[in-house]
Amino acid sequence: MNLDLGGKHALVCGGSEGIGRATAIELALLGADITLLARREEALRETLAALSANGTQKHGYLVADVSQMQALGKDVAALAAGKPVQILINNTGGPPGGAAHAAGIEAYLDAFNKHLVANQTLLQAVLPGMRVAHWGRIVNVISTSVYEPIPNLGVSNTIRGAVASWAKTLSRELGGDGITVNNVLPGYTRTQRLDQILTDRSAASGKPQDEIAKAMLASVPAGRFAEAGEIGGVIAFLCTQAAAYVNGQSLAVDGGRMQSI
Repeated sequence: MNLDLGGKHALVCGGSEGIGRATAIELALLGADITLLARREEALRETLAALSANGTQKHGYLVADVSQMQALGKDVAALAAGKPVQILINNTGGPPGGAAHAAGIEAYLDAFNKHLVANQTLLQAVLPGMRVAHWGRIVNVISTSVYEPIPNLGVSNTIRGAVASWAKTLSRELGGDGITVNNVLPGYTRTQRLDQILTDRSAASGKPQDEIAKAMLASVPAGRFAEAGEIGGVIAFLCTQAAAYVNGQSLAVDGGRMQSI
């Protein structure tokens, strides 16, 4: 099985923590050069120091905010012009919780911009290099809510579905260029996002977080929360030559929680 990513350059968004950080570590272990993208430079430096290097690999980072589209596109285009990007990991923190009907219009617009529009901006910045190489991997980290909406995550459920449809469309447009586009749908994973969900649900229900976590795990056949590295490993696999015929898929990594087939 060909899992070698030597000579490939991966841009990992949200690479300073959680699933993004874990994905960057896994991609580096497979030989890829990594550029981390996030807002906090100190956290980026810490993650950069954690990446393995075999002597030929060159890792770096880019301080950027996905809500600042013009600057984001300019900075990533400059990065790709100097060193073409063959792997793009779109990964951005989810919108705040709450019911769909109660969310303001600005909440929807903000999430749409930070997720779908930012993803499109990044795609257009790196796509020329992928087409020249006739090889590319785009993986979007979204949510199982694209199949089964999650209670009290109204804005997130809506926007994640839009990103999944965007990715499916791209997979059909770009497959002939040797570029695959897939989505990974993490289940309950030990990240800051999970901590926020537990906090929000506790505040809304008045129940202790431990009780809420126990109820969540009751729906997971694996009986535990995922570790970020378990999600990162699946993402990294989708970026290899071994996964070259996997395209346009939304792959749940949820310990068996979803009940749909």
